[in-house]
Amino acid sequence: MSDLTPQSETPTPTTDKITQAARETIYLCNFRVSVDGEWLCLRELNDISLTPDPEPAHEDPKDPITIERLNLMNMAKLSIKGLIESALNLGRTLDSDYAPLQQFFVVMEHCLKHGLKTKKTFLGQNKSFWGALELVEKLTPEAGEITASVKDLPGLKTPLGRGRAWLRLALMQKKLSDYMKTIINRKDLLSEFYEPNALMMEEEGAVIAGLLVGLNVIDANLCMKGEDLDSQVGVIDFSMYLKDGGHSSKSAEGDGQITAILDQKNYVEELNRHLSASVNNLQAKVDALEKSNTKLTEELAVANNRIITLQEDVERVKEESSFQLESNRKALRSDSADGPALGETRKQLKEETLLRLDVEKELEVQIGMKQEMELSMKMLEKDVCEKQDALAELRQQLDDMRLINQQLSHKSQSADSSSKQKSDAVARLEDKISQMSSTIRQLENSEKHLVKQARNLNSAAGKLLQLKQ
Repeated sequence: MSDLTPQSETPTPTTDKITQAARETIYLCNFRVSVDGEWLCLRELNDISLTPDPEPAHEDPKDPITIERLNLMNMAKLSIKGLIESALNLGRTLDSDYAPLQQFFVVMEHCLKHGLKTKKTFLGQNKSFWGALELVEKLTPEAGEITASVKDLPGLKTPLGRGRAWLRLALMQKKLSDYMKTIINRKDLLSEFYEPNALMMEEEGAVIAGLLVGLNVIDANLCMKGEDLDSQVGVIDFSMYLKDGGHSSKSAEGDGQITAILDQKNYVEELNRHLSASVNNLQAKVDALEKSNTKLTEELAVANNRIITLQEDVERVKEESSFQLESNRKALRSDSADGPALGETRKQLKEETLLRLDVEKELEVQIGMKQEMELSMKMLEKDVCEKQDALAELRQQLDDMRLINQQLSHKSQSADSSSKQKSDAVARLEDKISQMSSTIRQLENSEKHLVKQARNLNSAAGKLLQLKQ
């Protein structure tokens, strides 16, 4: 990309610095990135007239650093707009594998890397935007939780990986726009990390921070424990934003159908997992209820045995009381003059009566407990029946979902095969076009050769005519 950066004839420290910055970036300095509706347009600077944007008057519109800032700002606009629209159309929480979200993080990473100062260490030169992001913790205390979480994440060994993790956590908190505005407003602190003409030090940084407010409408759930953020290569995929004239509306429609089918398949699989988990939970509850039912049945049998025993004791006490009462009456008739014996008999009678009353009360308590246990058993049996019906219904729904999943899989396979056939047809057409182009070139060469021969013949005929004259 060295030929994309304009160089002066006499190298100076400023031009060497600009040349090095241009070689370290992937952005096209001889082109300007502009937004045409929902698409990205690249126009060569030599073919268009650059009208001055709201930029400082002393800046050269063809300066590579200025062009890089404008290109990055336009790329950020497209990335944020595409992410919001696709997320709203998708209608679910975004994860780490979502392509527009990955491209957004790549664009933000390049924006934060633009114009970074090189710091010399014992291991060599180092350029990282993690130091600038750590300023947020000092300016906004509530950002300390993100910084602490990033430092506690296992597997992050480089400042670049920590910076990438910080961006993801800030997006999940929906605070990325606020944090970016906080550090951009303190250019006196940013000057320690960035060059004066860096994107974060100019108006483009404030524009990007304002655009980030729109990301608060989306929800993201990003898992970073198993993700290698240190060694990822951040390359912007321009194919997501450039117009492709070779694609027809049918292929776009087919891609949309494939995407819709895949989304439906993912939704059905997720619903299938939820139903399986619900079935497992209900099965566990049914098992627990069966165990509780068995236990209550055993306790009810023990209570019945206890009640029978108590009833036998009551009958025996009644018989003993009646026998004792009869014997006391006989003794009273035979020995009416014996006063102390009569008092003793009366005392025994009272004791037997009290014992009988206690036994009757305990019997009533046991009968009440038996009735309560029978009512509990009926309620448990009703609950078990309801759970079994719900379990059968969920199993039916699970079978229906599996059938729908199979149908969607077949549709996806058929869509993939049709897409592959279209790709093969496009490849064959391109081969035919290349063959026709080579044939046309051969015909042009033969035509030139025939014209040359005709001219030679004409000159020879003229010479012969002159000789004859």
